[in-house]
Amino acid sequence: MLPRKNLYFFYKQTPEMNDVVTPLKELAEENGFHLVESINEANIIVSVGGDNAFLQATRKTGFRDDCLYIGVNTDQLGFYTDFTVNDADRMIEAMKHEELEVRRYPILEVTVNNEKPIYCLNECSIRSNIIKTFVIDVVIDDFHFETFRGDGMIVSTPTGSTAYNKSVRGSVIDPTLPSMQVSELASINNNQFRTLGSSFVLGKDRRLLLEVIQDGNDHPIIGADNEALSLTHAKQIQIKLADRQVKVLKLKTNSFWHRVQRNFL
Repeated sequence: MLPRKNLYFFYKQTPEMNDVVTPLKELAEENGFHLVESINEANIIVSVGGDNAFLQATRKTGFRDDCLYIGVNTDQLGFYTDFTVNDADRMIEAMKHEELEVRRYPILEVTVNNEKPIYCLNECSIRSNIIKTFVIDVVIDDFHFETFRGDGMIVSTPTGSTAYNKSVRGSVIDPTLPSMQVSELASINNNQFRTLGSSFVLGKDRRLLLEVIQDGNDHPIIGADNEALSLTHAKQIQIKLADRQVKVLKLKTNSFWHRVQRNFL
């Protein structure tokens, strides 16, 4: 039996979701788990919904590294959800008989204009909010790598590599490799302007700096996972891997590559 037994259920507070979650709560209590009303009291946070709900759960609970997260989907299995609401008995049995393992996923630490950092489990994206070429100086550590011109850029974690990043032909990265991937959105490449033109991967100790060229397009849309940040005059976006990770309870028989195969092949 897992020694951590204080459960907090995170889900969208609607009558429909209450009907879905109530049997899960009852099942958990019947099997010796203690339900808590405060996030701070929990050492297991159960997200009920899809992958987007799981991203919200980690964000709204502060990307805690002193507890475990587990995802339960209301429909089909996702990248962060190993169980469905129709398979709740299986989840409880797996937790009781230690058929789960803890997987540690890297997260991004993003600092805009030297303000308080924000964190991302999937990706941070920066895009133009007007119909005009977006210009960004890309600096790796202290080295000016390139000047980007186009619609924007995506910086993703390995687990986020299968999301927005993959849709722009970025690579799928094994989450056991702590890294971040930088992918372009509609870059301009001609005789006058030049970028790498492909995604590139940075190791865990690298620091990425995106400096927005102030040419009237200085109100970009910055996305943190599935949320848009309400920021203005973003001049510098510093991104690195955080010094903490999100710990997720996963089935031993459902690896990252099982999920990639199930979703894409």
